[in-house]
Amino acid sequence: MTDQQTSTIQITDSHCHLDFPDFDGELEAVIARAHAAGVTRMVTICTKARNEPAVRAIAEAHESVFYAFGIHPMSVAEGPLVTQEHLMTVAAHPKCVAIGETGLDYHYTAESAAQQQDSLRIHIAAARETGLPLVIHARAADDDMARILTEEYRKGAYTCVMHCFSSSAELARAALDLGFYLSMSGIATFPKSQELRDIFAAAPLERILVETDAPYLAPKPFRGRRNEPAYTRHTAEVGAQIFGLPLADFAAATQANFDRLFTKAARTDKAAAP
Repeated sequence: MTDQQTSTIQITDSHCHLDFPDFDGELEAVIARAHAAGVTRMVTICTKARNEPAVRAIAEAHESVFYAFGIHPMSVAEGPLVTQEHLMTVAAHPKCVAIGETGLDYHYTAESAAQQQDSLRIHIAAARETGLPLVIHARAADDDMARILTEEYRKGAYTCVMHCFSSSAELARAALDLGFYLSMSGIATFPKSQELRDIFAAAPLERILVETDAPYLAPKPFRGRRNEPAYTRHTAEVGAQIFGLPLADFAAATQANFDRLFTKAARTDKAAAP
């Protein structure tokens, strides 16, 4: 691929964690490398209420960085449930573009399943009321996840992305049937992930996003190392192969998908354009 072709490829890392200590002292360089790799936007995700000021500050300091606010399901039991009002207050910030990450994780924290379900419903209500997309974490909880997402959708429509999707084909279909999006992470690049790649291949291209989940889940050829937003490109390359497209076309499709789902970020970008 020529330098000119590389420069035309633009990608959004729809889910990363730039406030994590893994990036301490290197954040400016990490963001610069992302830009150099064609990553024009990043959504950094807040997972605990006490971390929101730091996550917000990163977004405020960098034009290309947006943020989402929610309570990770593995953190739900650490304190009182977040309120819908709190979520909506934070969501009013100009650079807060999504609600979450929320969801269900029965792999590590099954003992708090009931609290996680309550928290998920609160986040859904906030997403429905604000019109911002919901960012979902799902692990070892496919049946409950599909049931709650569907029950809540029947109460009133909302939008959603299944972040770092690596669950079953059944949950993928349930999410797609509700009009939701699937986000492809570095897991899709792993040699043993053919079943997951098949799930993505069966999904409509217009419902696919890409992400890093940095600092976790670095794609090939960086597996086992700290992940960072610049590596979104490597996941996008595999996505392009899955859909039989040139990288530039797949990247452009995921950009359009991001704009369609993360409408607040898209409006901000449009307003900032010269």
